[in-house]
Amino acid sequence: MHDIEELARRLARLEAHVAIRELVSTYAIACDEQDLARLRGLFTDDAVFTSASGRMHAEGGDAVCDVLARALANRGPSCHWTHDVIVHPDPVDADRATGVVYSHAETTPDRVVSLAAMRYHDAYSRVDGAWRFARREISYLYYVPAGQYATGLSSEHRVHAGGGVQAADYPETLPVWQAFRQQQRGD
Repeated sequence: MHDIEELARRLARLEAHVAIRELVSTYAIACDEQDLARLRGLFTDDAVFTSASGRMHAEGGDAVCDVLARALANRGPSCHWTHDVIVHPDPVDADRATGVVYSHAETTPDRVVSLAAMRYHDAYSRVDGAWRFARREISYLYYVPAGQYATGLSSEHRVHAGGGVQAADYPETLPVWQAFRQQQRGD
């Protein structure tokens, strides 16, 4: 009996992983289609959406949708795609999980063709049988105009947003990155 129960738990985790990957991909598609109704449906009613820089922050599904609408308002065509999706099921609650998602985007803020690499730290909740974002935090490795891509990555200040340029959210801020760099310098 225990073998069947364990097999059922393992199958449920695999199904959750597939559903969460689909959730993540649907988010990218909804951003590209600027489909606010679909985006709203991807978040729980008490969801939090934030950015590592603090430039974006919203609490509650409707507020998250409003923040995303503002972010999409000055964009034309875009293409978001996800790469690595790492899902960590909650060992106690089968309706909760966390994850890290790496992604890229080609966007056109203010009609400027731009390239971005980012990662999300997510918390997921299963609500009425469907996985949703309970929390989503975006961090940028870079967000640069396409014409500045070749030179833009050599500076820590490689996130072009809101009419200015700011330091990237990672990797320079990561303790493991800093420790490696110190070790290489012999500090």
